[in-house]
Formats: sequence, structure tokens, C-alpha cells
Amino acid sequence: MTASARALELTQIAAQAADSKQAEDLVALDVTRPLQLTDVFLLATGRNERNVLAIADEIEDRLLQVGAKPLRREGRSEGRWALIDFGDIVVHVFHEEERQYYSLERLWSDCPVIPLELPADQTQAAEQSA
Repeated sequence: MTASARALELTQIAAQAADSKQAEDLVALDVTRPLQLTDVFLLATGRNERNVLAIADEIEDRLLQVGAKPLRREGRSEGRWALIDFGDIVVHVFHEEERQYYSLERLWSDCPVIPLELPADQTQAAEQSA
């Protein structure tokens, strides 16, 4: 089983929202096989506490605009690791140190990586083809 079309759509929107707030190291993992509760984990890194919160806020705002409602939020009070559960996807926005410490990519390394379409990637591809 693979991630649903809706989960993939929400993942792209969330990734673009995170990218617009200068999130780093964006990674989307298809976790449908090991987890029955969600389809995708989206991981992002913020440079500091304010950036982590700004990224999380932007993701939530953009997904609300397309009708996705958060089921659960955690970790926003300290700005070190914000988790937002939208049902189809779970977004993790980490401070750099927490991202390294928890290393979710390593824990879920057997899950397929979902390619992300980000504006910066499109600009680079256009420049390379010119």
C-alpha cells in the first residue's frame, strides 16, 4: 500500500509552505506500510526556535486553506520540535539539534522517500536546461 493521492497533495502543499519560511532538509517519507495511522511523515528543520514556529504556523495555515484540519498539535511551546497531525500526514518541524538527536530518517529508513516539488528546485532545473 502507498500514500493516498490526498496525502501526497497535502505533502506537497506543506513542503512548499515550509520552504517559503526557509525550512531546511525537507524530507517526506511514505510510512503507510509500517503505520496504519497516517500515510506520510514530513520532516523539516528550522534554524532556531522562532523559525521552527514560523514554519509550523505557515504549514498549518496553508493546509487549513485547502480543508485539512489538524487533529493534534504538540511541542509548540518551546519551539524545539513542533508536531502537527493532519490525519493523512504528520508534520515534524525540528530545531537542528533535535533533528539530529531523534534522527527519524534513520528510524524510518526502510520507508520510501517521496519526491518534493519545491519552487527552488524548479528554478534550478530551468537554469540547468538553459
